[in-house]
Amino acid sequence: MNNIDAWVWWLVGAAGLGIPLVVTAMPEFGMFAVGAVVAAIVAGFGFGVVVQVLTFVVVSVALIAVVRPIAARHGKQRPELATGVDALKGKQAVVLERVDGSGGRIKLAGEIWTARALDTDRAYEVGEQVDVVDIEGATAVVM
Repeated sequence: MNNIDAWVWWLVGAAGLGIPLVVTAMPEFGMFAVGAVVAAIVAGFGFGVVVQVLTFVVVSVALIAVVRPIAARHGKQRPELATGVDALKGKQAVVLERVDGSGGRIKLAGEIWTARALDTDRAYEVGEQVDVVDIEGATAVVM
């Protein structure tokens, strides 16, 4: 046992902590593994066992105290997925019947929609590409 340097044992410990990280997907094991790697570095510089253990504990606890709350906060956030009419905003459409401030028709996402121009002084002719900026009821507002 004395033939193997302390830093090797710390690396073996880090690898050992990596196994439950992969198996259980608990990030805390990864933080302990990083603490063991830092302790191996400290051991490689020739520091004693007390400094190595303190380094392991301080690094591991610091990572858990800092990284875990950040990970928990990100885990609670849900990705924003636009559905329904919200998913149609920003899409392009083709004018089927002249669209102006009072109305018209467009083909949007494979469906025919009533539409009106955002700028009431502007008119879009048949075949033009328009952008959907809003949906008001069953009417697409385009520009």
